[in-house]
Amino acid sequence: MKRKIIKIDESKCTGCGVCVPDCRENALKIINGKLKLTDETLCDGLGACLGACPFGALSIEERESKIFDHKKADENMKENAKKNHKIEHTHEHAGCPGMKIINFKNTAASIKNTNDIKKEDSLTASELSQWPIQLKLLNPNAPYFKEAHILITADCVPFSYANFHSKFLKNKILIIFCPKLDSSYEDYVEKLAEIFKINDIKSVTIIHMEVPCCSATTAITEEALKKSGKNIIIKDYTISLRGEII
Repeated sequence: MKRKIIKIDESKCTGCGVCVPDCRENALKIINGKLKLTDETLCDGLGACLGACPFGALSIEERESKIFDHKKADENMKENAKKNHKIEHTHEHAGCPGMKIINFKNTAASIKNTNDIKKEDSLTASELSQWPIQLKLLNPNAPYFKEAHILITADCVPFSYANFHSKFLKNKILIIFCPKLDSSYEDYVEKLAEIFKINDIKSVTIIHMEVPCCSATTAITEEALKKSGKNIIIKDYTISLRGEII
């Protein structure tokens, strides 16, 4: 029969596995580094997994397919529900750990909540509050984007400006990319636009280096903001090659 079902674009799929936990029927698996629909009868075609893909590799298409098996899907969901820590287990073993969504402020992993911080490190504790931070790896639906103050910075800035954490990063969600070396201009615009569109972003701060190519950090952000239809005031900072605010 002809019905709606998930479509996987393997050219875009990186095998990260972030989408796998969102399929409650357990129809998706990473096989040989790529996402596969292992059983068409388990896919209801509702697309619960779509928003989890950071690379846009998933979509819904209408084509000839085996009919959705409600009974089989229900049995699968009940079986999965019995497994302890299902989501954590899937993130750790089915995909790339580097893409697991982590909000340090809400976990015991926060450096400020540990009791074994070395005395010499306590004065320079990291202000990083989430993971991942690279724009290409970020999920626009990540919970830490809700009502967030966002800091968008070019890759070189944290290495050049010594007080990056205390001056800029504190109480902000970090997004980094390189407008010169990354070949993802349009993808970055789309990703940022989606983040702005679906979340109530409170503020946006941009930091880039003084070299001309780095100013594209601002251009990408402004284009994404315009595309999102949101009106958010932007604070824009430029850092010199000697690590000073210009």
